[in-house]
Amino acid sequence: MIASLTGTLTHLGANYAVLDVGGVGYQVQVTPTHSLELRMGTETTIITALIVREDALTLFGFRSFDERQIFEQLTTVSGVGPKSALAVITHLSPNELARAVETEDVNAFKPVSGVGPKTAKLIILQLKGKLLVHSEPATAPGEPAALPASVVKSADQVIDALVELGTKQPQAQAAVEAAAAELGEDADVPSLLRAALRELGRGGVRR
Repeated sequence: MIASLTGTLTHLGANYAVLDVGGVGYQVQVTPTHSLELRMGTETTIITALIVREDALTLFGFRSFDERQIFEQLTTVSGVGPKSALAVITHLSPNELARAVETEDVNAFKPVSGVGPKTAKLIILQLKGKLLVHSEPATAPGEPAALPASVVKSADQVIDALVELGTKQPQAQAAVEAAAAELGEDADVPSLLRAALRELGRGGVRR
């Protein structure tokens, strides 16, 4: 198994990265959140999981071994393949996923592409009691009228990512503004992207 790769980032897409390791370019599937955190031309380590199929060898990348463990746990659930597992990680942080499982919150999975109510119930049933919830610092409520100055740069990155994923610019901006108002001034790129995707998935902002 290829557990991790360290090399130079030569290309970035909305959901993949190409890492040059000793002259060999490895394409790694990552979440849009992870892609936004990476920087072209820098030396980077990506935690990986190699999925072997009859017709393909696919690398999936993560920010930590814990995130990879969650991915591996999700793929043990009937009906959840690697792409669906990565989609879950895109929309739900480890804590959000753990809480959704423990509280049997099927609605938390609504924004996740490829995961319907039946699959969500299977995830809850098969992973209940297996995911840890870590304490998180509370964030101050944001101002609904405008984006806080401290998150403008992060918001711009998230808007660009949503547009690249197929969301129209006005809808992307509206979703990010709603997310920023919800999260407050401590919002970072990953939390903004997750919250904006949830906003779009709820139908509060039309794509």
